[in-house]
Amino acid sequence: MKESIHDISHRAQVLRAEIELHNYRYYVLDNPSIPDAEYDRLLRELQHIEQDFPQLITTDSPTQRVGAAPLKAFAQITHAIPMLSLSNAFDDSEVEAFDRRVGAGLALEAEPVAWTVLDSVEYTAEPKFDGLAVSLRYENGDFKTGATRGDGYAGEDITLNLRTIRSIPLRLPLVHPPALLEVRGEVLMLKKDFQRLNQQQLAKGEKEFANPRNAAAGSLRQLDPGITATRHLTFFAYGIGQCDDADLPQDTHYRMLQYLSALHFPVSQECRVVSGLAGLLDYYQAIGAKRDALPYAIDGVVYKVNSLAFQEKLGFVSRAPRFAIAHKFPAQEAITQLLDIDVQVGRTGALTPVARLHPVFVGGVTVTNATLHNAGEIERKDVRIGDTVIVRRAGDVIPEVVAVVAEKRPPGALVFTMPEHCPVCGAKVVRLSDEAIARCTGGLFCPAQRKQAILHFASRRALDIEGLGDKLIDQMVDHAIIRTPADLYKLGLAALASLERMAEKSAGNILRAIEKSKHTTLARFIYALGIRNVGEATAKDLAAYLGSLDQLIAADSERLQQILRLQQIPDIGPVVAQSIVDFFAEAHNREVIEQLRACGVHWDEHEGKSVQNGQTAPLSGKTFVLTGTLPAMSREEAKEKIEALGGKVSGSVSEKTDYVVAGADPGSKYDKAVSIGVTILDQAGLEALLK
Repeated sequence: MKESIHDISHRAQVLRAEIELHNYRYYVLDNPSIPDAEYDRLLRELQHIEQDFPQLITTDSPTQRVGAAPLKAFAQITHAIPMLSLSNAFDDSEVEAFDRRVGAGLALEAEPVAWTVLDSVEYTAEPKFDGLAVSLRYENGDFKTGATRGDGYAGEDITLNLRTIRSIPLRLPLVHPPALLEVRGEVLMLKKDFQRLNQQQLAKGEKEFANPRNAAAGSLRQLDPGITATRHLTFFAYGIGQCDDADLPQDTHYRMLQYLSALHFPVSQECRVVSGLAGLLDYYQAIGAKRDALPYAIDGVVYKVNSLAFQEKLGFVSRAPRFAIAHKFPAQEAITQLLDIDVQVGRTGALTPVARLHPVFVGGVTVTNATLHNAGEIERKDVRIGDTVIVRRAGDVIPEVVAVVAEKRPPGALVFTMPEHCPVCGAKVVRLSDEAIARCTGGLFCPAQRKQAILHFASRRALDIEGLGDKLIDQMVDHAIIRTPADLYKLGLAALASLERMAEKSAGNILRAIEKSKHTTLARFIYALGIRNVGEATAKDLAAYLGSLDQLIAADSERLQQILRLQQIPDIGPVVAQSIVDFFAEAHNREVIEQLRACGVHWDEHEGKSVQNGQTAPLSGKTFVLTGTLPAMSREEAKEKIEALGGKVSGSVSEKTDYVVAGADPGSKYDKAVSIGVTILDQAGLEALLK
């Protein structure tokens, strides 16, 4: 059914009111509630209506001006030459239409140069900064006043704040400066300064800024210039307004930018002169590829006819020049509804809440899922099921929910609660006091962690199963040949040999490596279990001071902390103790350990110190240094044997060294040991000591 003119007029009124509200939130409050792409969509809808029904255009329509009225807190400055915005192109066809209009417009002029639409126009192409447009007025070389763009005709007087920006010259470096020069450009915040500012905001318990543009605008509109001075703002020049300088280049826009650069104004180093439509689109692709690596945020590129004479010929429409256009990148932010929140379990047991979204096109793809990072982020952003949310996707980065549109929250929006048990295996979920991420404690049996747990168990510093890499483990898990590390010791030749690129000889080598790994050390076994916060050094300390896996399994948190405190084990505190207790509290983890022992995985029971009878490890308190090549023992093996008996292996010889174990070609450590009288052992001497 065709809409009536009354319905269309009403829709135009609604759009004007909504756009003006967003103008106020964006330009005045610096607190937009919708993404740029949503604003562009609303404005384009209104433009289409007014184009089809010119009688509906009003003098106060957002299509007839640039931004919002100046803040009343600042005095106003009227722009002698209006600061108009640019028309937008969102795809290649709109750029092609722009190039065609330019060529046609220049061909209509009666000039000595015969111009046709087939000739290539020369353009400057430059990044479209995502900041705040300003005008700087210099009189006789001195910076006098500065203003925001405001509504394009009058802006806010922010002179004192602009004077705090170190990239803005306060005096032009000219012996004979012009009586008047108006420089136009963008104030923005570099990405590194934005990250630092948000870190400071968090440290003070204050609200973070949503993006660098908001941070720059909010900083520039501070009533106290002292606050602006602390925000590390940056200025880039891109044009000139009023000017009476006879030396100002009169031929091209590119030479005008060079002129500004010579006056010590920052100008984008990404600016290029290109020819025709092909040049424009090639530049767009090139700058898009390096977008994430740029030190500042951009949301597109700007094309301008390079010839200033041609710019004058082409002129302006009501709110934008005919000689320039902004080619926008695909929206990195979009607005949609959050339908539900699921929880995914990663390879390391980390639980990540994931937003299930009403499909939305953002960053060049259709997005249906977005990360919410962790429970703390959900709480901080107050995200609820049913909310209207802003989703961001930049490049190849995983889409994320960045904010909630609070005014669109439905009455029945649900508060999300992180599950207490793993949604994959049912194990207890814990979140340590010093971590933002909640984790599943079922490390040895949780299907989500299966591949990572087995790969870690077989790694060189754990059970050291040679030849068992990630690709082979992937195959075995994917074909349901193994489920836990204990299943490695139940493998048969036929099952292994049936896998891709695995002949009987290779399978036999793997089985022999698995068999060899059965004899290990307690420290390696503890490390191989993959207990959260228990690294290689901590595993060695636990083995040395406890001496028994059963002691470790049986201890509750209080008992374990007491043991560790009495033994004064460095770097092991309540957090590590709780991680150990949580791991062994899972019956399935203990079951896998029993299966491993039943399959023959073992270690020397005299290793370390026995807590039960208080006996001290034989080499406790002794420091060793290894140097040279031993004939039948690697340094790693020697180190393990020494540490298994409570000894410490150091990397340098000192007065505190008890023994230096020297093999072939020992080097300077041997010489120093001789000079200070340290006892030197060969491999036979070490083996005798170990016995």
